[in-house]
Amino acid sequence: MNILVCIKQVPGSTNVEVDPITGVLKRDGIQSKMNPYDLYGLELGLSLIEKYGGKLEVITMGPPQAKEIVNEAICMGASGGTVLTDRRFAGADVLATAYTISQGIRKMGEFDLIICGKQTTDGDTAQVGSEVAEYLNLPNVSNVLSVEDVDESKITLSASMDEKLVEMSVKLPCLISVDGDINSPRLPSYKIKQTLTDDMIKFVSLDDFDDQNPQNYGLSGSATQVERIFPPDKNKEKITIGGDTAQQAESLFELISKLKLI
Repeated sequence: MNILVCIKQVPGSTNVEVDPITGVLKRDGIQSKMNPYDLYGLELGLSLIEKYGGKLEVITMGPPQAKEIVNEAICMGASGGTVLTDRRFAGADVLATAYTISQGIRKMGEFDLIICGKQTTDGDTAQVGSEVAEYLNLPNVSNVLSVEDVDESKITLSASMDEKLVEMSVKLPCLISVDGDINSPRLPSYKIKQTLTDDMIKFVSLDDFDDQNPQNYGLSGSATQVERIFPPDKNKEKITIGGDTAQQAESLFELISKLKLI
């Protein structure tokens, strides 16, 4: 069984600046980490490999330093990974990002199962996984909470559909996006870290794709543009209400009435 897990390097802090012109995050010089939801997807893939056999690889899109999370994935048990990196990929919206990743997957080969995290902590769109599946013409299921069984032709799983839990069987190959309640990710192995080699990671640029039209990638290939983005104002003002319970309730009522909250 060949499994591919899509991972992403995201800011490790909420204190991130935004480019006022392009509206994209300034990622240079800030501490980064693997997107938490991708860790759940990686753990699922590794557990399936351990149970059913096969090989697991990862793919990510980002600057060259994104290899750090690929190394982390290898230390957790992945056999290798690919970094899609090219300045022409920069500034991509969810559509251009999904198209770029789909092209990278086509370059890597065929997989029985592609796993994505539910969403990323920097974008929070929860759309890329489904869009990648569309570009690859694969069935996909989002909000997966458990995988019950896998055989040569299908995967049986449970997924959250708002207030309902739906059990279904999906034909392979397919793409699934996992929720955070599906498992508890393992820690990277220091022993494996000592064996890392450069040939375990491949770097792929636009020039390696079948579709090399730069208009389909990055800002040029984005169907949406950010008109304006800005950090929220921080309000540090606080009011302390004293007195007994009745006095506090009366003071609080007067305050929220004055603010026209009721």
